[in-house]
Amino acid sequence: MDSALDLALRPVHTSDLPVFFRQTNDPESMRTAAFVSPKSADWDQFAAHWERICGEHHVRTVLLDGDVVGSAAVYGEPGELEVTYWIDRAYWGRGVATAALRLLIEEVTERPLHARAAADNKGSIRVLEKCGFVVTGHDSGFAHARGEEIDEVVLRLAG
Repeated sequence: MDSALDLALRPVHTSDLPVFFRQTNDPESMRTAAFVSPKSADWDQFAAHWERICGEHHVRTVLLDGDVVGSAAVYGEPGELEVTYWIDRAYWGRGVATAALRLLIEEVTERPLHARAAADNKGSIRVLEKCGFVVTGHDSGFAHARGEEIDEVVLRLAG
């Protein structure tokens, strides 16, 4: 990523939701991420989901040069906290996800943190590893975006 770019996290605003909705319904992004909610294509369910998670979890909007380019969050119970992030496909390969995740794990200091990624999502696995996560295992799960069970990698960031 160009060091001159200004990347920041901030709380989610209602006005971010239409951007998130567009980003998470991009077919190529969905296929790559694999594990998406089957409800994400319905605006009312999508908006209700975001309203709920913003009230219950550490959820942030990712800004690049002031523009909304994605989201990042930590959710779950203490001791089982998991990270997730979604960056607009137009920004893939520019270091945005890595920089955003680094900021997120600076904000949330509780450890360990966990993560999961589709085993063939090499970009996401690389982002997590650059941020200090290590692969601790493998699992499988039903990937709604692909309509099938797929392999996934399980990662952990220790204290």
